Amino acid sequence: MSVKIDESLRQRILQFINEALAEDVGAGDFTSEATIPVTKRDTARLLVKDVGILAGVEVAKMIFNAVDPTMEFEQLMEDGDLMHVGDEAFLVTCNTRALLQAERLVLNTMQRMSGIATLANRYAFEVEDLPVKVLDTRKTTPNLRFLEKWAVRLGGAHNYRDGLYDRIMIKDNHVDAAGSLTKAIEDVQTFFRENAVQLPITVEVRNLVELMEVLEVGQIDRIMLDNFEIPLLREAVAHVDRRYETEASGGITLDSIRAVAETGVDFISVGALTHSAVSLDLSLKVIK
Repeated sequence: MSVKIDESLRQRILQFINEALAEDVGAGDFTSEATIPVTKRDTARLLVKDVGILAGVEVAKMIFNAVDPTMEFEQLMEDGDLMHVGDEAFLVTCNTRALLQAERLVLNTMQRMSGIATLANRYAFEVEDLPVKVLDTRKTTPNLRFLEKWAVRLGGAHNYRDGLYDRIMIKDNHVDAAGSLTKAIEDVQTFFRENAVQLPITVEVRNLVELMEVLEVGQIDRIMLDNFEIPLLREAVAHVDRRYETEASGGITLDSIRAVAETGVDFISVGALTHSAVSLDLSLKVIK
């Protein structure tokens, strides 16, 4: 699955690479400087040691290019490919000192992204025949959100908010601070008028009483049904009756997601896609 890297994304990746290398290399990789001739070049392979969805190849290519612009990269698999134990994702030939500087950053990034892509794929697979979209959340690693959400897409799930700036989401703390759901929604509409802003609005409800209040007020786009048991969730979806988008959230697992989807909700948001994904096992080995 190819991903177009536009200039904005390219700059974010480069900033990530520069900061990560500075953190890891610091004043120098003195072990490599002490043991490896400065002109030596080697070829290494990225070896797959787990089953799942591959992610991070494009980032790896940019990392190697950052440490050695003369590197040669032979890509054998693409981001989003299903991988099996023993597969080789790519071969890279470059200065050996540069190779070892990049090794841990490449592996950490690809293992993390592949773990997220694989978990996202498992959730999406459970409901692939139903008219529902699986969404990620903002429960991401600070400053790595763009990579983790990229991995979610590679796994076949969908991104929700990129940040606080691209959607209004009225949650329990907003409601409690504002005084009521009605007041919170009205305050948002006032804010729109006064600031010439227009964004989609999601409102979280915790029970059927709050749902009825939101349905009476309107002026929103999506209702998030938080931690509803399946019978109540089905009842809530029936009450909404397609007047607004519906989203289920809260503690949804691989075991429960299909039952949630069968209630008729339009979206299911799953924080676990990013906060509970387990890194997959990959290794970078120099070919002797």
